Amino acid sequence: MSLDVTTAASDPIRSRPDDDVTELALAIAWSVYDPRRVGQVAFVSGRERWVFGRGGNLHWLIHRPQTRTPARPLDDPKLSREQLVLQGVGRGVVRLTSVGRLPVRVDGALVEERDIGEGATIEVGDRFVLVVHRRPLELEGERPKHAFGGADAQGFVGEGPATWALRTNVAFLARRAAHVLVCGASGTGKELAARALHQLSLRASGPLVSRSAATIPESLADAELFGNLGNYPNPGMAARPGLVGEADGGTLFLDEFGELPIELQARLLRVLDAGEYTRLGEARPRHANLRLLAATNRDPEELKHDVLARLPLRLNLAPLTERREDVALIAVHLLQGIARTDPEVARWLDPETGLPRLTTRLVAALAAHPYHTHVRELGALLWRAIGECRGEELDLFPGYGELLVKASATSHAAPERDPGELSPDVIQACLDRHGGSQELAWRELGLSSRYVLARLVKRHGLKVKGRR
Repeated sequence: MSLDVTTAASDPIRSRPDDDVTELALAIAWSVYDPRRVGQVAFVSGRERWVFGRGGNLHWLIHRPQTRTPARPLDDPKLSREQLVLQGVGRGVVRLTSVGRLPVRVDGALVEERDIGEGATIEVGDRFVLVVHRRPLELEGERPKHAFGGADAQGFVGEGPATWALRTNVAFLARRAAHVLVCGASGTGKELAARALHQLSLRASGPLVSRSAATIPESLADAELFGNLGNYPNPGMAARPGLVGEADGGTLFLDEFGELPIELQARLLRVLDAGEYTRLGEARPRHANLRLLAATNRDPEELKHDVLARLPLRLNLAPLTERREDVALIAVHLLQGIARTDPEVARWLDPETGLPRLTTRLVAALAAHPYHTHVRELGALLWRAIGECRGEELDLFPGYGELLVKASATSHAAPERDPGELSPDVIQACLDRHGGSQELAWRELGLSSRYVLARLVKRHGLKVKGRR
């Protein structure tokens, strides 16, 4: 039986947080006036009337494990005293009403009133970006030692519940002796998690040997994994310890483990059981004291079943689409890292704060983006903005709309369905969610083409944002 943990949980024994112990919250994803506020949160659950603005009654917090430090009230001079009214209308649903002078967009659509829930992205003029998410009232974990919003000692960035769950789960699993299977989509940080598991373990003083299993040729697998005796199989060949021998006393990290053929996975069974292996050309087995960290973006059930049974600990990494409240913090970290080695990129950083100058349009788009390769894709989008923006702030680049159509087509495509199954309310909500883009809406609704959606819009007399 395996112990399965996920970065969406704050308890390493649970796979997901119980909804009964989480509340709806607003996270500041960007503040043009003071980017240091990014990551601060305010809870908005219940049926109370909350006001977002310079004179609002939201209680902003620096919310971390064992820490609930009150933050100062909003002081952006361009923000109305009362900009948004948020009224709870049901569990997980808040009615947002725009009452201030700045225009308000929800998921890209200009609104005056809208019921919103988890996952919504709110732009307040060109000043703020807010992300709605669910959050435990108390985050579990050790009292943090790193600066708010920055990277911790293991390189993890984020203040959201999924990121704090990741830190807690990594610390928990690092102290165990058993082998670990790290699961997650491409770009979710499997290698970073593996390095943290090693650094926080009792094996930290030993070697960390890393290799992509996808690069191990089947014909040379035994030599690559277990090494060979000198002059074997060919005269003059140097002796090699192999990956297993190199990792003796430490950790062996095999990335892309799911790409290893089943037959090659089977050759690791004795190593996983007792650390026993045999070098090519030797008759007697050797023993290596190692811990295996195997990472894959495949379904674990695709692995050889008896190998999977020997990976009893699991760490499941949350995709960036479930950590939208942390996207801006990760973007800041990436840009600061680029600027350290590329002086030309440093022009986008504020010389006083060291934080990048970003527009709300860009941050809102990044927070709502339908990621496939996650942090890698986020980095590519930032590079695109760097290459195409010419102003004083990094802004949404001209070609983003085309990228969004392609990404959303893959993310939101549903099996083709009967148009008669769709109610006018469902169609209207989808159109509003995509800011009136029928190209995105018909794909999400699972219709056969854009023209089918156009006929439904005409038949039901629906409103399309941006069209007279």
